[in-house]
Amino acid sequence: MRTSTRRSHGLVALAAVAALTTGLLAGCAKDSDDNSSNSNGGGGGKGKTTLTVGTFGVFGYKQAGLYDEYMKLHPDITIKENVTTRTDVYWPKVLTRLQAGSGTDDIQAIEVGNITEAVQTQATKFVDLGKDVDKSQWLDWKVAQATTKDGKTIGLGTDIGPMAICYRKDLFQKAGLETDRAKLAESWKGDWSKYVDVGKEYMKKAPKGTKFVDSASSVYNAALGGAEQRYYDKDDNVVWDKSDGVKKSWDVAMQVATSNMSAKLKQFDPTWDQGFANGTFATVACPAWMLGYIEQKSGDSGKGKWDVAAAPTASNWGGSFLGVPTASKHQKEAIELAKWLTAPEQQAKVFAKQASFPSTPSAYASLQPQADTTTYFSNAPITQIFSDSAKTIPTQYFGIKDQPINSALTDVGILQVEQKGKSPAQGWDAAGKEIKDVLGQ
Repeated sequence: MRTSTRRSHGLVALAAVAALTTGLLAGCAKDSDDNSSNSNGGGGGKGKTTLTVGTFGVFGYKQAGLYDEYMKLHPDITIKENVTTRTDVYWPKVLTRLQAGSGTDDIQAIEVGNITEAVQTQATKFVDLGKDVDKSQWLDWKVAQATTKDGKTIGLGTDIGPMAICYRKDLFQKAGLETDRAKLAESWKGDWSKYVDVGKEYMKKAPKGTKFVDSASSVYNAALGGAEQRYYDKDDNVVWDKSDGVKKSWDVAMQVATSNMSAKLKQFDPTWDQGFANGTFATVACPAWMLGYIEQKSGDSGKGKWDVAAAPTASNWGGSFLGVPTASKHQKEAIELAKWLTAPEQQAKVFAKQASFPSTPSAYASLQPQADTTTYFSNAPITQIFSDSAKTIPTQYFGIKDQPINSALTDVGILQVEQKGKSPAQGWDAAGKEIKDVLGQ
């Protein structure tokens, strides 16, 4: 998920990435959105094949110079990237064009929150890319998310959102707490409730005007990102109200929501951005893509004050895939470009540019974060922290309505408790009513 547009979503980057986790696609159609752009500033030249790449948010391919590099290697190819800002605009447009069998881009990005829907309802509209690559290049759980039950892989993994805890060591010091990242990680290792316990200690001597964490929802999403089960079982039954992962994540979020340790901010709202700038909260659940977001929103005043520690459990928030629609007029060329963009070497280049963490483990040994980012986060070994998390994240199953169910629990249920003073039971019931509407029950 990279900025608010990438969080699970949304991806930044989320989504996430959020993240978690988006504007009109051009593709074969002519109605591209305002953010569409040619990577080389112009259209395809005479005799050249123009490949269109539909993305949302900032994937970093243009910024890292990958399009220009590929066109230099392939003089007969011109690449045009059609960028949409928001995933909630992007994906419905893609679905409409997939169903129509025209208007898609030659390559379409798919956010992790939409991958199950694509796998289950649109697999016939995408090329099986598993036949053209060595799937062992990617993390097993990443490949599994984009693979149908009969073995068709409709997308190649781009980034992921392995989790850490970003914290203000200056605020920790003022509160009389441990500031060493390794000792902190050990203090809350294995249990998000231990992280909450550190928050209770922080609040005893919290610097004036500060809270331990930005929001209860961020703790919920981080904890759920490491659970074995989310809202669906593997047979596509909705089990949100029975899921052990949901219940444990809800309980830890309620510990935060009913205490005084939360700044009660809604992530990616302007007030959340201001919280970074003003040093309002001391910690935030921090997938890799959020490093750039923190650096941007905290500004120069946060340089050297932020640090990074391993999260209580391995967890993921955000990430995407590249798929090639069967409607592409240039399938062969599009497949080659998708393979190249998602190869370990290219994923490492995108990481160096904007900290989008690769889904290809062979890239981890060569990752080089920007010097400015390393300095900003107190020289934390961010590559090691995030790669250690990435290797042990469980394979999670995402259902078709995964995103709206998650939004019901965070944006309705948790906010009812955190901001309106409702009881945890009332928040759970409010989320349940919203989920019934989502599911048409």
